[in-house]
Amino acid sequence: MKKYIYLIIIAVSFMACEKELELDAPSELTTAGFWESEEGVRTAHTGLFADFRGEAADLWLLGEIRSDVWGGRTYETPSNIDLIESSFTVSTAPFGGWAGLYTNIHRVNDFLLNAPGVEFVNESDKSHLIGQAYGLRAFYYYTLLKTWGAVPIILEPLSTVNPAGLSKERSSQSEVMELIKSDLEASLSAFGSDNSFWQENRNFWSKAATLALKGDVYIWSGNLLDGGAADFNDAKSALEQIEGLGVSLVPDIESLWGVSNEGNNEFVFALQYQRDEASNIYNSFTGRSTEINPQFNADGESMIDFIIAGANRYGQSEKTIVLLDDNDDARKDATFIRLYTDDNGGSGYPMYSEPTYFGSIFKKFLGQVDGSERIFENDVPLYRYADVLLLLAEAKNLLGEDPSGEINQIRKRAYGENYSPVLHGYASRSQVENTNAILNERYKEFIGEGKRWWDLRRAGDSFVLDNVTFLESGEEYKLLLPISDDMIGRNPLLNQTPGWQ
Repeated sequence: MKKYIYLIIIAVSFMACEKELELDAPSELTTAGFWESEEGVRTAHTGLFADFRGEAADLWLLGEIRSDVWGGRTYETPSNIDLIESSFTVSTAPFGGWAGLYTNIHRVNDFLLNAPGVEFVNESDKSHLIGQAYGLRAFYYYTLLKTWGAVPIILEPLSTVNPAGLSKERSSQSEVMELIKSDLEASLSAFGSDNSFWQENRNFWSKAATLALKGDVYIWSGNLLDGGAADFNDAKSALEQIEGLGVSLVPDIESLWGVSNEGNNEFVFALQYQRDEASNIYNSFTGRSTEINPQFNADGESMIDFIIAGANRYGQSEKTIVLLDDNDDARKDATFIRLYTDDNGGSGYPMYSEPTYFGSIFKKFLGQVDGSERIFENDVPLYRYADVLLLLAEAKNLLGEDPSGEINQIRKRAYGENYSPVLHGYASRSQVENTNAILNERYKEFIGEGKRWWDLRRAGDSFVLDNVTFLESGEEYKLLLPISDDMIGRNPLLNQTPGWQ
């Protein structure tokens, strides 16, 4: 009975999230029949993506904030300095309770336990939904693995409120990776030859998303967990399949960002946001009109009419500013609006200039203006085809192959008509030099998309230490997070992350 009460509560929350996911509203559902009807399964499926979106802020922090992208000037009190500087301790361990990821895993487990036994009018629809669920669980466990290393493996839905029954020890990294790979194969098996996007909507998981995740996972496994060439070849094979699934680079940066462009073919999987239903996190990267309106942009234009009511808690590091300070690269103006305290005599500031630099507005997910209000309703991609190409470059490089073709596809799109093979083209060099070139390209391409920390980690410990000034040799243990004393108190079977005792 407790289980069904729980299910009907979450069913109500699922229904509230269906509009933005563009599903038909379900008819009446009863507690007794929740897992006995196709409409119940479809409602639960919608809820899985509402749950996923609810983790967006933590997923972003886990994937980017500890890198070298942020930590620069803000014009309000900055957030998460302890994470940026890796200055936390066991007593101040961040993301208590595993960042809430096990709550979502429990709901996926519930779905995978019950959905297969429900009869569908079209059984291929059920297979697609099951493929999505296995993909989501693989993503969650991969995030846990990257963040904490060894973590508990839980494959059954929550069935007890007895603390003794909830205690679970941490499984080794190799065991967790084995589960992730198993879920990836289960996802691909369920999708079979169905390459479609559910309801033609890239806000749901798909076969293409599973293949992108597989490429990502197998590079990590091959490079950090001794999988070697076998894993790199599996990654390469998965990533090469995606191009044939209706996914491609959009022709220019202007066609990539903005609410009107969010359904583009480059997005493999994106979190959906919509006015009056959910806003994304990026108003914290902008600021208030009181600070912004008196300033000037890099073209020397007054910001007096710029409509905004956000916050400025994250500032791009000087390293990020300098890296993007290339006027031939369209990503410079597509990523940030740089603000200055004067217009430089009407000439603006074509290149970064201190001391008149005031700060920045992050531009990729600025939403759109309606009257006197700015609505932060951009969809936010977790995987897009540029990501796939540069992951493929990583796999090729690790196999001793030439990654320059994929790197140059990204550069050609970034430089557009300014592209010169002599000036901007990349030619393959040593494996380490290629890795740095790929990392720099990913840096410029994915600023603000929750990628940079994972990119450095996937490349190897030395690349993290070379790029993140707040970490130094001998602190490799800090690459994995500690767990809080409270977590251990609640689950006495847990051991602290090595190095943090």
